[in-house]
Amino acid sequence: MRMYEIIEDKRDGKVLSKEEIDFFIHGYTEGTIPDYQAAALLMAVFLKGMNEKETADLTHAMAKSGDVVDLSPISGIKVDKHSTGGVGDKTTLVLGPIVAACGVPVAKMSGRGLGHTGGTIDKLESIPGFHTGLKIEDFIRNVKEIGICVAGQTGNLAPADKKLYALRDVTATVNNISLIASSIMSKKIASGADSIVLDVKTGSGAFMKTLEDSIKLAAEMVKIGENIGRKTVAYVTEMDIPLGLGIGNSIEVIEAIETLKGKGPEDLQTVSYTLAAKMLYLAGKGDDSACMKMVKESIESGSALNKFKEMIVRQGGNPDIIEDYGLFGESKCIIEVKSENEGYVSRLNTEQIGKVSVILGAGRETKESKIDYTAGIELRKKNGDKANKGDVLAVLYTNNAEVISDATELLLSSYSFQSEPLQIKPLILAFVDSKGVEKY
Repeated sequence: MRMYEIIEDKRDGKVLSKEEIDFFIHGYTEGTIPDYQAAALLMAVFLKGMNEKETADLTHAMAKSGDVVDLSPISGIKVDKHSTGGVGDKTTLVLGPIVAACGVPVAKMSGRGLGHTGGTIDKLESIPGFHTGLKIEDFIRNVKEIGICVAGQTGNLAPADKKLYALRDVTATVNNISLIASSIMSKKIASGADSIVLDVKTGSGAFMKTLEDSIKLAAEMVKIGENIGRKTVAYVTEMDIPLGLGIGNSIEVIEAIETLKGKGPEDLQTVSYTLAAKMLYLAGKGDDSACMKMVKESIESGSALNKFKEMIVRQGGNPDIIEDYGLFGESKCIIEVKSENEGYVSRLNTEQIGKVSVILGAGRETKESKIDYTAGIELRKKNGDKANKGDVLAVLYTNNAEVISDATELLLSSYSFQSEPLQIKPLILAFVDSKGVEKY
């Protein structure tokens, strides 16, 4: 088999066999296929596309290119959740303890933030003493013994995807549905879950900006999962507005704890509860209404909060942060940003809001950037809220006084106003499973 012929076949619009895809992924991961040939194939795929089977075969090959986590020692159906990323998206911190408290094991490997989207691992590491870099045997032991563990991805999880993404990033081949979907799903498949619930964000703060593109991506990932033998469903959820009111690391952990106490923002509750209930459904805990009832009971009884506390203790963190938020530390600079306009907030440029958090120190510009765990934003006004001139739109937190001016200016430019009340779009816009798409 020759790489030249594989490139030629895809250039001419032919369907690649599983053997050809396996040959390419193995060779590129091992370094026997050079970047220029891999780039040529990626461009051919970008222009000619891949069918359903090709995309599933590509995903499977990437998943097998490195470590594949074996969760079989853990009893029960293991259900994973993945979000395509957004601003203020802290749902894992809420739904993980809920699902575990309801008797379904949560064995979750998460990533760090890069750019304007935050990472679950960075948020958890804002908890004093909390460890996410666990050995796989410790990861599995925690899930077996307490029902939950959230850890960083292993260094060799789907290495083909890491190499290919870096190449796509510099060859203008990122924005292809098959390549995006296989990139995401290869890591989920390698993580070992039996079933997967996807949260595909759409809007200004998401990777996919339009509902149509987000539904296409969701459908493609559902097909991949089903073709590889994983029960997979997806929700398309709103990211034209940040989720919740807190954006940052410790700020988001605090908001997640408040939500587990039953006092969190309504939008965060809605999305987290919906995803958690579907995870319970896929684990065989009952129909949708019964699973939603279990979710709410775990909050009301305090069992979900206790499970989060149990996870903190098991992973070396200080459980006293549940009641004493001062243990997270405080930023040196706390700035109230006041409205220069009057009216109803008609739009928040959510991507810009995410960039403000990065400027303040809560996110990374590069992989080497150091995180300021106390930095971030507390939103006081969101879409639909009435603002008078001089009202506080948001509170900024940072330890770097030099960035305050730029952060304030960018945040103010993120807000748009109108004179009439605004009709807010629903948070959950569509549901996708193997039967098709249901729009709400």
